[in-house]
Amino acid sequence: MKKIEAIIRPEKLDEVRQALESAGCCGMMITEIEGHGKQKGVVRQWRGEKYKLDLLPKTKIEVVVKDSEARRILKVIIESAQTGEIGDGKIFVSNIENAVRIRTNEQGENVL
Repeated sequence: MKKIEAIIRPEKLDEVRQALESAGCCGMMITEIEGHGKQKGVVRQWRGEKYKLDLLPKTKIEVVVKDSEARRILKVIIESAQTGEIGDGKIFVSNIENAVRIRTNEQGENVL
């Protein structure tokens, strides 16, 4: 199993979520977060005064999928989240050793 964590622009959440649901991804966790990448924030101007935003709003989507589905789900996320501009985000993929459904004590890929 693979855990896919996608850090995306907040305005792309609905599009990514719908794409994941259409691709058959049945469970996901969504968290509103703040952070920055290489650009270390942005400089804005308000009433003639410049100020720096160090932490930008982002959205994190987490899904756990079967190994055989990971590439397809990655492609779905990239296609639906990509704008081509700086700040589109990142995707992290990690291995999941086991999963347990608490209600039934069922384990492994059957939990997904």
